[in-house]
Amino acid sequence: MRDDDRLLDLPESEFGAGVIGVCDICGTRQAVVVLSKERFKLCVIDFLNKTWVKSGKKPGVPAPLYRSERIWFPSDSNRSGKSQGVLLAPTKAVKHPVVLIAPDVYGLTTTLLDAAIHFAREGFEVLLPDVAKSETIGAGHHASMWTGAQFRGGVPVSSRRVGDFLRLYTDALDYLLDRDLVDPARSAVFGTSYGASLALALAARDTRLGAVVLAYPQPVRPADLGKLVSAPLFLIAGSNDRAAAKARAQLEAVRSEVSAPFEFLELPGARHHFLSRDLGAYDLAKAEEAWTRIIAFLKQRLMPPPARPPPPPVARPLSAAAPPPAAPTSGPSAAKTVPSSPVA
Repeated sequence: MRDDDRLLDLPESEFGAGVIGVCDICGTRQAVVVLSKERFKLCVIDFLNKTWVKSGKKPGVPAPLYRSERIWFPSDSNRSGKSQGVLLAPTKAVKHPVVLIAPDVYGLTTTLLDAAIHFAREGFEVLLPDVAKSETIGAGHHASMWTGAQFRGGVPVSSRRVGDFLRLYTDALDYLLDRDLVDPARSAVFGTSYGASLALALAARDTRLGAVVLAYPQPVRPADLGKLVSAPLFLIAGSNDRAAAKARAQLEAVRSEVSAPFEFLELPGARHHFLSRDLGAYDLAKAEEAWTRIIAFLKQRLMPPPARPPPPPVARPLSAAAPPPAAPTSGPSAAKTVPSSPVA
């Protein structure tokens, strides 16, 4: 039985679940998202534009906070010389800070989609490279990272397979920072789990980044990779996550050797993948708290409030006129006293 046929017979499919099926808009069989109890299914692009698909809104309604589109950006990681990605751009015509999201081999998951929407709504321009459509990245890359994290002390960031990811992400960052309504001085990278380890590896080699956000990362090899990171770093993970605890210990060990601030937040009771709404570890309360703290960190680093203008000068009251000097009572310059006439 095909996966999309199974979907029609699954009454327990819930809003937001990510499954394999046929998109009801484009008709393509791929990863889709369940949007209602009737199991209306949309692919990534149509999910991002869900409020505008077949919209009956009248002309003149306010523009959406952001727009999304599938783009091609120059990249040497594919033989065609370009790679695919999904771009979310705020509609406000000002210079935007940017966030590059680093997927692992699973591609554009609902977790990363949630992240992109959260960031775009807050005024960040977001790019998700679509690694699932890359010609040079496949299952062997995941096997290499998984084996390294589970049995060899961490994700091997100097390996050829990790290098394939980093080349793709560097090309994506080049494209993102070169866009018209982007402030290249304000950029960040975000990732979860293995994608967070790749985000750390990218931050260790690219000094253009102004902030790094890691959600429950896997440990990396070499363990002291964090000392090469020159941007402020924020790591968030749950207390019931041994893999993320090892990654945090690696960063704690080099914290005193870096000039940039490293911040850590542990959410009590949360497990690995607590941000993934389509997995059993998902925790709505913890996820909302995490997004709030992540966005606050990014705004602090990439959207600082404008400097306050200097206060106006305070008008000082005019000083009273100085009294005339008193006449000297002695000395050569003393005035002679004329005796008064006796009163009759």
